[in-house]
Amino acid sequence: MKINLVTSRRIFVLLLVSAMLLLAAGCGKAEQTDDHVAESTVQDGDVTLVIGAYSVVKDAFADLLPAFAAYWLNETGQKVSFQESYEASGTQARAIAGGFEADVAILAMEGDLNKIADAGFITHDWKASQSGGMITNSIVVLGTRSGNPLGIKDWDDLTRKGVKVLYPNPKTSGGAQWDINAIYGAGLKQSEQKSGTKDEAYAKSFLKAVHANVESLDKSGRASMAAFEYGVGDVIVTYENELLARIKKGIDYDIVVPESTILIENPAAIVDKNADKHGSRKVAEAFIAYLHTEEAQRVFVEHGFRAVDEKVAAETKDRYVVPEGLFDITYLGGWSEVRQNLYSKKGIWYQVLADL
Repeated sequence: MKINLVTSRRIFVLLLVSAMLLLAAGCGKAEQTDDHVAESTVQDGDVTLVIGAYSVVKDAFADLLPAFAAYWLNETGQKVSFQESYEASGTQARAIAGGFEADVAILAMEGDLNKIADAGFITHDWKASQSGGMITNSIVVLGTRSGNPLGIKDWDDLTRKGVKVLYPNPKTSGGAQWDINAIYGAGLKQSEQKSGTKDEAYAKSFLKAVHANVESLDKSGRASMAAFEYGVGDVIVTYENELLARIKKGIDYDIVVPESTILIENPAAIVDKNADKHGSRKVAEAFIAYLHTEEAQRVFVEHGFRAVDEKVAAETKDRYVVPEGLFDITYLGGWSEVRQNLYSKKGIWYQVLADL
């Protein structure tokens, strides 16, 4: 069959265009900057574990992942590689529920894991595991500049005129929800001391007074901390472990523990649908179990967290203050009630934002 010159040129152009499209597609993939694309930290493993975590644990995991890899190699002879994604907890939860294929989720709060379960990706009872599925504890505290120049002593001081406060956005940050829960709960505690009963209107007014002094709502606890270190604000509402970790690195903060504050509980779970799809369930289960070991719990403590392991917690209790009015999420009715009462579209938090 003869091919004329025009036909030859058309074929050549089509081949050239196809090659260019393939090249462009390859470049586009290489240049992808999606926050939820996990970064590979160990190459050529026999098995890969994809980790979707909230940003605050990133430094601790820099120590824990190599330690687990060494443990797993010794136990099984299998080399495990990791792909890691760190984001604000709420953002990370939405990403996994939306299709980011993390094998394990390490998040700031129970509610974020429940979002993944509600989307059908976590199918087991993750709270039935060791320590109720929690791997670390902390409390909400106040961080001030060195020497506490404004004399901050408790939540009331955050309502003073001219005091600039920082905490992140609870829409994206699990840490921020802990912060808001702590302030609102402290308001309930105050109302109980004054009237003998929990007064939601009083607690809302108290939260509103604190929020009136907030400088900005950053995406995550880490972003809020970065802004504070850059010089924004006078006081930061944050995890105790965040400040302890920064102090250990030589950054000079004062930590103020409020009289009433909330116990932070941070969960971890296998994302069943993804682990089964990837054939990584065995290593995922081992990794979650490892996070509860004394070895891993001591690493968490060195990064400022409070241990959930009873032995390690007892050994390290002198490092931490236990405030008189410490409460947990059950004081606010549990996460289901908190989501409805504070964070629903007509909830107290959004009323505060709207100045209602």
